[in-house]
Amino acid sequence: MTNVLFIHGLWLHATSWGAWSELFEQAGYQTSAPGWPGEPDTVEAARTNPDSVADHGIDDVVAHYTKIIEGLDSKPILVGHSFGGMIAQKLLGLDLAAAAVAIDAAQIKGVLPVPLSSLRVTFPVFKNPANRHRAVSLTAEQFRYGFGNAISEQESDELFERWAIPSPGKPLFEAAAANFDPHSPAKVDTANELRGPLLLMMGGRDHTVPEAITRATLKQYRHSDAVTDIVEFADRAHSLTIDHGWREVANTALAWLRQHSL
Repeated sequence: MTNVLFIHGLWLHATSWGAWSELFEQAGYQTSAPGWPGEPDTVEAARTNPDSVADHGIDDVVAHYTKIIEGLDSKPILVGHSFGGMIAQKLLGLDLAAAAVAIDAAQIKGVLPVPLSSLRVTFPVFKNPANRHRAVSLTAEQFRYGFGNAISEQESDELFERWAIPSPGKPLFEAAAANFDPHSPAKVDTANELRGPLLLMMGGRDHTVPEAITRATLKQYRHSDAVTDIVEFADRAHSLTIDHGWREVANTALAWLRQHSL
C-alpha cells in the first residue's frame, strides 16, 4: 500500500489534515500526518506550550520528516501546505519521495516576488527580530487576512478556533533571507531530473502565498524534464485545505496522482 505523508505549514496543527487522511485512505492509500518537531499532539496542548516548537528552522523540519520517511517501507507521496509545501519540495528534490503535491507552498530560494499581502501576513513575526527564536501566534483577525479572506468571517473564526496554533518564527526569517544566502535552507534541488512528479496548487485569492509566488516557483523547475504541473483554484485562499471547499482540492490531488499511476 502506498504511503501518503501530509505536512502542514505555519499556524495550523497537524490534525487539520484529518479529513484529507480519511479521504485518501478511502482511495486506498496509507496515510500519516505527523506534526513538526516538538509539536504537541493536540491543538490545546500546542497553544498551552508554544515554546515546544520555538527556534525550529527549515533544516530541523526537513531532518524530522526525513527520519519519519526512513522508517517507512517505501518512498511516500508527500502532500504539503504552505511551508509544508516547501518542505515537500525539498524532500522530493532529495529523492526521498515518490511524488509531491505542494499547495500554496512557501517561496523557495530563487523566487523573487514578495507581494505586499505576503508582507502584511508575516508582519506579526518580522516586527520583532527576537521572534526568530520564538513561537508566534496569530490573532483571529490576522488569521482571517492570511487564511480566511475568501470565506465568511464566521467560517474563518471557526477554523481559527479549531486549528490555529503558535508556530516558530525562524522558518520565515530563513525564507526572507534565502536569496542573499548561498547556503540557504530554503534551497530546493529544482534541477533534479530523476525526482518524482510534482504538482503545484495555488489559490488565486491567497494573501499569504499569492499566485505570483507559485508561478515564479514553477519557473525554478524549467531546467528539469521531470514532471512539474500546476493547478489554480481562482476563487480560493490560503484556507483551501481546511475550509468548506477542501474536498475539491483533495479530489484534484487524487486525480493527478491517478493520472501518474501513483
